[in-house]
Amino acid sequence: MTGPEVLDVARDGILTLLWVCAPMMLAGLAVGVVISLLQALTQIQEMTLVFVPKIIAMFSVMLVVLPFMGDMMSAHMARVAAHIIAGH
Repeated sequence: MTGPEVLDVARDGILTLLWVCAPMMLAGLAVGVVISLLQALTQIQEMTLVFVPKIIAMFSVMLVVLPFMGDMMSAHMARVAAHIIAGH
């Protein structure tokens, strides 16, 4: 395997990682912003108040997008296996 081919596989892996993680991270970000706004408006500064809603939101989003995540990771593994079989 040459240097550019290794970089292509690595780039593909990083892009797959970003696509798989993006929905959950965006849900956590959105819930975090909403909770922070509520804390700023009500002046409740409880640190643990943010964690439970974030975990629930991220878990819910994960359940919804799990088929998409599986398809993305399966396609990535198929591309890596094709590179291995081709001997590149």
